[in-house]
Amino acid sequence: MTETLTSLPAPAWFAHPGARTWTCPPAPSEVHGFHASLPGYAPTPLTELPSLAAELKVGRVFVKDESCRLGLPAFKALGASWAVHRTLAERAGLAERSGIAERLGIADRAGSQEAGGPVTLVTATDGNHGRAVARMARLLGQRAHVFVPEGVHPAATAAIAAEEARVTEVAGNYDEAVRQAADAVAATPAAVLIQDTAWPGYERIPGWIVEGYATLFAEIDTQLAAVDAGLPDLVAVPVGVGSLAQAAVTHYRSRPAGAAALLSVEPDSAAGVLASLTRQAPVTVTTGVTTMTGLNCGTPSTLAWPYLRDGLDAAIAVTDADSARAADDLAALGVPSGPCGAASLAGVRAALTGDGAAARRTALALGPDSTLVLLSTEGTAANPRHVANPS
Repeated sequence: MTETLTSLPAPAWFAHPGARTWTCPPAPSEVHGFHASLPGYAPTPLTELPSLAAELKVGRVFVKDESCRLGLPAFKALGASWAVHRTLAERAGLAERSGIAERLGIADRAGSQEAGGPVTLVTATDGNHGRAVARMARLLGQRAHVFVPEGVHPAATAAIAAEEARVTEVAGNYDEAVRQAADAVAATPAAVLIQDTAWPGYERIPGWIVEGYATLFAEIDTQLAAVDAGLPDLVAVPVGVGSLAQAAVTHYRSRPAGAAALLSVEPDSAAGVLASLTRQAPVTVTTGVTTMTGLNCGTPSTLAWPYLRDGLDAAIAVTDADSARAADDLAALGVPSGPCGAASLAGVRAALTGDGAAARRTALALGPDSTLVLLSTEGTAANPRHVANPS
């Protein structure tokens, strides 16, 4: 049973000194090739920012810019496309590599009938994941039904609807939207839940979504090698339910010990992973209002939790003001980043500067020659500045 907390236990920092000795199997090798076969695929930029390296007193800082991924302004298309591919291939009785890539390439909507008619792809979202699922449904001639919690900017909701999805606005938080989406699938013939969080009894499709994110990290390896940067010493990951962080752990902990330190970053009003790590057990925190709407999740994914518990080096929580400053600074440096994407820079700043910074640097094994990679998970169009719900 998951404990529910109404406030985040202090401190807003957690370190796990043994994380880099933990290992796990790698993601499936075919994921990157699948994405590379999709129309419009290109690696997203990895931009070096020397001014941030000087500010943070490290050797090199790179930002992975996910502001345009497969035509959408966030990384979520990677997980949604792979999960929808696996789901529809299974339903149609097709071989694992057939189906979605070919149908996307020739825009053959008739192919959607091969499993007995269109499927309704259902999900809950704070914005980016729901739009990615809706886009895949539209491209493949399927239906989409997306549940949106309170606090999501109307422009983000409109973008989902523009993908021809049915949108249900939920009078509640993200966890309530997930519950209603699952209930809708149970009551809807030919519907399937494509959710990027897991709970007991629902873990296979979230697992496919996590596998889809492997492409992002494979690209980083290639891009760092191209500029003689080697492996990163730290990767900072914005965290909602923890699926992207699980993918980061899977990538870096499936190679020899001594790989990158991994730092998760959450809003201080929705730091469910940090609270869980502090308690060393999954907990739910009562979420508040935040500009980082895509990270406004109070309950870690049950699938992600063992990876986060054992494979993250540290976790930190940041304020909306921290994120806004980071987004403005990234924009000035030529990287368009929404509040969620900029959380990685905000988190690294909070960890490496201010009171206690020396101890936090030691916990992360960082020195003046270290290489940092910050994941900017969305562009400015993905998550407009939050408008508080007056209710």
